[in-house]
Amino acid sequence: MLAAVGSFLDARHHGGHWQIRIEDLDTARVVPGSAAQILRTLECLNLFWDGEVTYQSGRLALYEAALRRLQGSGQTFECSCSRQMRSAQGEAGYPGTCRDGPRAAGPTATRFRICDSENLEFTDRIQGLQRYRLGELGDVIIRRRDGQFAYQLAVVVDDADQNITDVVRGADLLDSTAWQIKLQRALGNTTPCYAHLPLVTAADGGKLAKSRASVAPDLDHPGQVLVQALVLLGQRPPAELAGLEPREVLDWAVPNWKPGRLQGITAVPALV
Repeated sequence: MLAAVGSFLDARHHGGHWQIRIEDLDTARVVPGSAAQILRTLECLNLFWDGEVTYQSGRLALYEAALRRLQGSGQTFECSCSRQMRSAQGEAGYPGTCRDGPRAAGPTATRFRICDSENLEFTDRIQGLQRYRLGELGDVIIRRRDGQFAYQLAVVVDDADQNITDVVRGADLLDSTAWQIKLQRALGNTTPCYAHLPLVTAADGGKLAKSRASVAPDLDHPGQVLVQALVLLGQRPPAELAGLEPREVLDWAVPNWKPGRLQGITAVPALV
């Protein structure tokens, strides 16, 4: 929810459009009704989007075309490594086991080939200058063994197709940006500006959204939900916003959006 509020404020503060994309490619993990619940929550908070909602499950032809382009230019290879093997190797630093061809029979995933000696850097609007040794990240999977397209490819294709100029999201995706920039360059796409917001962490330091302490927003008091988000985003909302309706909270928050207050912050503790 924090990323939704932060990205909405950033778009509206700069007079831009705010687009919603439902990432529903991993069909085995899609919870029926969850997308509709997300949209209802956004509407309750007065976070109204521009245009139609995009569902990745309806864009498979675009991902297939991008995959074929990368395969045709020799920038991919097939990998037979199982999930167990990948877990042992680690997605970061994949050792190139199958670069010269799959080592085992059976289903394969498609990996995007990374040059071990290449460095990449970009400046994040919130997290500052980021430098990566691509060889340490490894060859990223862009199509899984079960045939489903991976997030890294899908998001790059979607950003280009939707003419996205600014990506504002959680800091858990900061390292993925290096892979995505490489894929953008390989496909001849323009690289958007990036801004990675801090994650809300539980008492043990883990991501709150994946902990048992995570709870759904209290939509009986949507204005207070927004005020709490503003506190976590370092926006210092005035006390008089307490008890106001979402529209009134946003009337203050949009013109007063100051992402610079989050400079270099990748995590914030949940409010007690």
